[in-house]
Amino acid sequence: MDRDRRRFVGGIAGALTAGLAGCTGGSDGRSTAGEATAGTATASPTEDTPDRTTAANDEYTVSMAPVGEVPFESAPSSVSVYSLLYADMAVAYGAGDAVNSLGFDATAGGTTLDAYYERLDGVSFDYEDLTQLNTGSGEIRVEKELFYELDSELHLMDPALIDSFDGWDRADVDEVAENVAPFFGNTFSRTHGQPPEEWRDDYEYYSLWDIAERVSRVFDASDRYGELAAVREGMVERIQSDLPPESARPSVASVIFIDGTFYPSRINAAGFANAHVRPLGATDAFAGTDAGFGTTYDYETLLEVDPDVILHQYGIASYYDVASIRETIASDPAGEQLTAIENGRLYPSGDPVQGPLMNLFQLEMTAKQLYPEQFGEWPAYEHGDPYPEIPEEERLFDRERVAEAVAGEVE
Repeated sequence: MDRDRRRFVGGIAGALTAGLAGCTGGSDGRSTAGEATAGTATASPTEDTPDRTTAANDEYTVSMAPVGEVPFESAPSSVSVYSLLYADMAVAYGAGDAVNSLGFDATAGGTTLDAYYERLDGVSFDYEDLTQLNTGSGEIRVEKELFYELDSELHLMDPALIDSFDGWDRADVDEVAENVAPFFGNTFSRTHGQPPEEWRDDYEYYSLWDIAERVSRVFDASDRYGELAAVREGMVERIQSDLPPESARPSVASVIFIDGTFYPSRINAAGFANAHVRPLGATDAFAGTDAGFGTTYDYETLLEVDPDVILHQYGIASYYDVASIRETIASDPAGEQLTAIENGRLYPSGDPVQGPLMNLFQLEMTAKQLYPEQFGEWPAYEHGDPYPEIPEEERLFDRERVAEAVAGEVE
């Protein structure tokens, strides 16, 4: 794309630790009709739908709230990314080499992607030379000048998220969109949290796979999306058909544990943060409680809930050594009484800021952790290791089919 064609003609119309920087968008507890039902993947719209239109000169537009319609002459060859959500999508659609940034330390986020891609032949992500957008220490700080320096053809990130950072307002976002390249992204769908006030009239909430479908059209990769969505749909159907009766399903608590404090999340709350848990139909241990963004529990409070299973977020090749955390909890007089600790059912869980490839592995992982009798035991996991090698007969989706889809080998 040349500079003029990269201009945004459609118009733009928190963190618990430093390791979570860039995951803003906390839930305010609201639920909206924009969330797709669990177990379904949005089918690809045809090119004559309002979401994608193609002009006679082969320019096409793709639409997603809050940015509206964005025009493209071809798939962008340089893309600024803030979160793993969109880095994973770029890789899924054969455009991983186009990514030039991440919002946080790439050696952390990049290795998380590596942990999953290790099990997909030929799939990788080169994170070594990526620019880190967040330059803050203890708070998120993104300098406007970085966008000019990167000079990308697309900012694959939510403009409302950037506007939420200190030192930014909508005029700054509009300036970057006009002078450098458009934004295209939706992040507050992660928890259905509130975007900055001036974006709320334009905002809609999408499921993970709704977002993935729209991004696939940006990269002219609807065929890849369709194949990956079919893999996901088949896996969810298989899992849901083999679930035990509701009365026999475990109560599940999703947490982050830091320095003796639990930060709880509801597994059935709206948003794509739960796209790897919600379809599994488990009992939400925090249902009816105040659990949510900013809530804290001590050992005694969590013992009152006493979940059958504890899932620790960001547990795969990421920020937390869950085996060490398990030992710490077990050494506390109240923590050792937790049913999940007594039964060895505190597990490393997935990254809530997940893209489609991550979601496939995280669905499989969570199914094994919650229902080992139905789907096989989750193997032991050591901090920093890749996603475990699962025997072929115990896998819940076809790795080869996914790797071929990423490579563009779609029939």
